[in-house]
Amino acid sequence: MSAAIPAQASEPPSRVDPLGSDFLWGVATSGFQSEGNTPDSNWTRYITEFGHEPIGNSIDFYNRYPMDIAAAVALGIKVFRLGLEWARVQPHPEQWDEHGFAFYDRVIDLVVSSGMRPMITLDHWVYPGWQAERGGWADPGMVENWLANMRRVVDRYDSRNPLWVTINEPIAYVVQELNHHTPPLDGPEWDRRFHEMEDRFAEAHNRIYDHIHAKRADALVTSNVGFVAKSDASVNDRMFGLIADRLDFVSLDYYFGAETDATTRPRPRSQVAAAPTGLWDLPLQAEGIYYAIRRYARKFPGKKIYIAENGMATENGRPRPDDYGRADYLRDVVYWLQRARMAGFDVIGYNYWSLTDNYEWGSYAPRFGLYRVDVTTDRTLTRRATDAVGAYAEIIERGGVPADYLPTRPPVPHSQVDPPSSYEDPVTLPQRS
Repeated sequence: MSAAIPAQASEPPSRVDPLGSDFLWGVATSGFQSEGNTPDSNWTRYITEFGHEPIGNSIDFYNRYPMDIAAAVALGIKVFRLGLEWARVQPHPEQWDEHGFAFYDRVIDLVVSSGMRPMITLDHWVYPGWQAERGGWADPGMVENWLANMRRVVDRYDSRNPLWVTINEPIAYVVQELNHHTPPLDGPEWDRRFHEMEDRFAEAHNRIYDHIHAKRADALVTSNVGFVAKSDASVNDRMFGLIADRLDFVSLDYYFGAETDATTRPRPRSQVAAAPTGLWDLPLQAEGIYYAIRRYARKFPGKKIYIAENGMATENGRPRPDDYGRADYLRDVVYWLQRARMAGFDVIGYNYWSLTDNYEWGSYAPRFGLYRVDVTTDRTLTRRATDAVGAYAEIIERGGVPADYLPTRPPVPHSQVDPPSSYEDPVTLPQRS
C-alpha cells in the first residue's frame, strides 16, 4: 500500500526525535577497494593500462578483517556492508575457487556471529580478467556469465539472510567502464554503449532478483542509486525505471551537493563518476540528503529508503578547504535523517562510507574512513580513529543527535540539489533566541 508523501512543513520543528531502536546503523566496505591479495580483474588492468596509483595490498582486509569487524561491533553497528569479488571466486571460466569462497565464508560468518546483518554487494564495478578479455559488459555473453557466478553466491549465502545489493551505482559503473575504454569512444558510440550497458545491467538485476526471491520469498534486494545533485533525473531515471518493479527498497548513496551557480543545466553523463583526485573540493551540503530522500520517496511511494553510502572525502587526511570536520558533517547528516523521518519519509537505515580508508578507484589520496589508514606511508597499516568514531558511537547509542541539535552549517539557499523542488520547497532551521 502506498503511503501519502507529505509536503514540507512551513515551520521547521524546534526539536528532532530519535530514529528509534529499529533503525539500521551500518558501515560500508568494498571488496576490491579494501581486501588486498588482489586477483586479476578489469580494475587491476585499468591500473596498469591507465597509469593509476598501484593498489598493492590496499588496507589488507583479507587478513585483518577480524579487527575491522570488531571495530564495527564496538561502534554498535547493526549492518555490515561488504562486496563479494567475482574475480576472487571465479578466476577462470567455468572454474570456481573454493579457497576464494572460504574467505567470504569466514568474513560473513563472523559478521553474523558478531550480531550484525550482512549487506552483500554482488557487483561493485569489478569482474574477472578473463571476462575483461572478452570485452566486459560489451560481451553478449556477459549477462549469462555474471548470472552463473551470482547464482552460486546467492545459493551459498542465502541462509545468512543478508540484505542484497545487486549492482553498485550502475550509472557510475557504466561511466567508469566507458571512460576506461581503449581506444576512447566518440559521442555516438559512447551513447550507444551507455544504453547497451544499462540494458544489460537491468537484465542482470532483474534475473538475479527473481533467483533470490525463489530462494527466499521475504528477501530484501536492491541496487543502490548514486544520487547526482542537480542532474539526478537525467542520470538515473532510465536505469531505475527498468528495474523499478524489482526493488524491495530504495537504496541511496549521497555524497555531494550542487554548486550554487545560476544554471540548472544537468552535468553530462560522462562526468557522473568524478575523478578521484579532487573529491575533497566538491561541495558538502548535509541537507542535500533530505532532498535526495524526498525525491525518491515521491518517485517510489510506499518503498522504504536505506542510505547505503554517505561520507566525506579529505585529501590524505588533511583538513578540507571548507574546514568541515568529519564528526560535524556526520552529525549534520544524521540531523537531516531525523528531519526526514519526522516529515514522514520511511528511512530505515544508514551506512557510513567507509569503516576505514581504502583505494578510491585509482588513488589513495581521497580519505573517507572512520578509521584512518596511511597505506602509502605506514607499512603496519595501523587503523587510527578519526573524531567521527566517537561521534558515530554516540549517535548510535542515542538513536541520533540530541533533540536540540542544530547543524553546524545552515542549508544552502536556492539549493540546486534537486531542482526545482529543492529551491521551491526548501528546508530551513528553527530560529532560536
